Amino acid sequence: MSSSVLPIPPLLPTNSHRQTPLHSSSLLRTRLCHLCKSGRPDLARLLFDRLPRPTPTILWNTLLIGFACNSMPEEALQFFAEMNSSSPVVVPDYYTYSSVLKACSDARKLRLGKSVHSHLLRRSFLPSKNRVLNNSLFNMYATCLEISCSDTIENMFDRMPKKNAVSWNIMIDWYAKNSRPLESLRLFRRMVEAGSQPTTVSFVNVLPAVAAIGQKRTADALYGLLCKSGDDKLQHLFVISATIAAYSELGDIGFARLVFDRADQRNIEIWNTMIGGYVQNELSEDALQLFVQLALSDEVPVDTITLVASLIAASQSQATRTGQQIHACIIKKKKKKTKSPSSDFPVILWNALVVMYSRCNSIFDAFDVFQQMPEKDLVSWNTMISCFVQNGFDSEGLLLVCQMLKEDEYQVDSVTIVALLSAASNLGDIRIGKETHACLVRRGIECAGMSSYLIDMYSNSGSVETARRLFDSDQSRYKDQVTWNAMIAGYIHNGLVEQAISMFEQMLVQVQTPNSVTLSSILPACATVGGIRFGKQIHGYAFRNSLHRNIFVDTALIDMYSKCGSIDDAENVFSRMPDRNSVTYATMISGLGQHGCGKRAISLFNSMIMDHGTRPDGITMVAILSACSYSGLVEEGMEIFQGMEVRFGISPTTEHYGCVTDMLARNGRVEEAYQFALSLNKKGEVVGVWGALLAGCVMHRNFELGKIVSKRLCEIDKNGGGGGYHVLMSNVYAAERDWEGVDRIRKMMKDKRLTKEIGSSWIEIGDARHTFISNGSDVN
Repeated sequence: MSSSVLPIPPLLPTNSHRQTPLHSSSLLRTRLCHLCKSGRPDLARLLFDRLPRPTPTILWNTLLIGFACNSMPEEALQFFAEMNSSSPVVVPDYYTYSSVLKACSDARKLRLGKSVHSHLLRRSFLPSKNRVLNNSLFNMYATCLEISCSDTIENMFDRMPKKNAVSWNIMIDWYAKNSRPLESLRLFRRMVEAGSQPTTVSFVNVLPAVAAIGQKRTADALYGLLCKSGDDKLQHLFVISATIAAYSELGDIGFARLVFDRADQRNIEIWNTMIGGYVQNELSEDALQLFVQLALSDEVPVDTITLVASLIAASQSQATRTGQQIHACIIKKKKKKTKSPSSDFPVILWNALVVMYSRCNSIFDAFDVFQQMPEKDLVSWNTMISCFVQNGFDSEGLLLVCQMLKEDEYQVDSVTIVALLSAASNLGDIRIGKETHACLVRRGIECAGMSSYLIDMYSNSGSVETARRLFDSDQSRYKDQVTWNAMIAGYIHNGLVEQAISMFEQMLVQVQTPNSVTLSSILPACATVGGIRFGKQIHGYAFRNSLHRNIFVDTALIDMYSKCGSIDDAENVFSRMPDRNSVTYATMISGLGQHGCGKRAISLFNSMIMDHGTRPDGITMVAILSACSYSGLVEEGMEIFQGMEVRFGISPTTEHYGCVTDMLARNGRVEEAYQFALSLNKKGEVVGVWGALLAGCVMHRNFELGKIVSKRLCEIDKNGGGGGYHVLMSNVYAAERDWEGVDRIRKMMKDKRLTKEIGSSWIEIGDARHTFISNGSDVN
């Protein structure tokens, strides 16, 4: 916050020309001041233009200050130009130049500011002789000069002969705004040591600097000094707002709320800062409660910032109903002002509504809001495109980019590029990915993390060699943890586990510290190759670097230990976790099921719901049904399946149908599994359901039913999803000595270019890991 350096000038003697009492300078100046303070400098200008000429300098100054203080710098500069060209000549004074320099500062017009500086020097106005003028000049240069000219600003400040609180405040504010919070805090200390009493502006300027440094103890000391300064500063609205913002950023939201509650008065900025503090600390429920409290009170009316913050809070907690209520509140608020309820929504409010509906998984509502927008900016387009991509509607996101480009005024930026690369990655469409890559090179679009998106796109599109070349090339300017993580994840996605582990080891050698994302990515690789020794080393690394309490790392550790055959270690990690989510429970339940511990899996599932209040989702249901299948707990599994929709409101998907079919068929109830698959009609016409049934037929040697299921699979899987089920079909016909059927399946596999997935296994002996690959009947 910049301090005001323009007090209303004192009454000066009027010019010697004769005036009526009605037109005395004192009375006119009072009228002009009143209009300017009321926010109507336009009316003050109309009054000024009706005055007889010559007009005294003091009246020119009054209107100049009125324009400047009403954030109308262009009008102030135009008025100054008229003053210079007026006839008879009006002689400017210190207040004139102070006002004009403030206008130059507000309008960021350095060249004009320098001209004014030269002009006042030519007229023998020495800034050093007038503190107000000196501060105005210093403020103009501090505002208009680039950060690279910091030496010039600092030298100007050091050469100032007499510094008052305004001088110190300008410099403190300059340091804070130019990301130099430590210097801002040091200068504040110098100010106090120099005997200059801090003002409210001083505290407002230095509090953000303390928050940026993250020094809670310094913030407490500063607040103590503020308390000693008296209630006039402590209860100043700007100071209250700055204090709440600082403590919110420092993470002490409790003390921020205490400051809020102790405020004698609260304007909308204070309410917004407190709500924003809750949002910043992801305390969305508290933010929404405070918004409701404000909406129900008559203290101050909500504004756009309040509504945007509350919508962000609703999106954080995925509170769809609350978000809809806020949307209705917005519409009612606008209906009172205009005939059209949505015509004057600010664009930022529209964008917040789109984001809220998107994060609440109401993507179609988000698109409806987007289509209703009377005006869109690039942020609006990027928001909707990103919403589509993040919710799995990649093709729709790409279509929206094409629609945006048809608008001549819009061009893609880094946000659009990231969304395009993500869509191409999700679709595995390397053509779109390459076109996007070419676009960002042609346009020179660059930002931190762009290389990781490119690596991810090429890896997911099956071109991991290109991804590695990009990783090794000069284009990867930002080779940080994110880029390394993307390359490791790319190798794992393409089944190149050994390369992923090698990349992880290179990362350690090059003194690049792995983070929780790195460990969460590499641990599944250990599980894939059965590398429990390496997995334990990573566990040790996580423990030494305080990453073992991260929910994603712990979940990956549970998965690794389970798949490596050490279910006890998996349970040990699970039992020590401070926090668990539905994915953690699903992973542990799945691990227990794979080890045949179905009853323990069911017990954990019930404990998750009853004792810990964690609501299961679709993934959790797949895990528990699979656990029942592996453990032969058919009755228990069917009971859970039948209660999915009633108890938990989860509609079964093809994955759940596949689990039930597998559970019945695996445990010898093949005919019942067949009837279940038939009962699903079109919902069950997927390879997963009939493939599980075919596997059960082969396992329990029901080859007659197996032939029926094989024919059904061929009808469903016309394009051929893989060689695995076709090999099972071939085995069914071979068991029945139907060699024509075997030949037909083999020919089908050849025509569709399907191959049997090569089996492989690993074993660790000492420090070495040995890989065995089966090729037909041979083992290499």
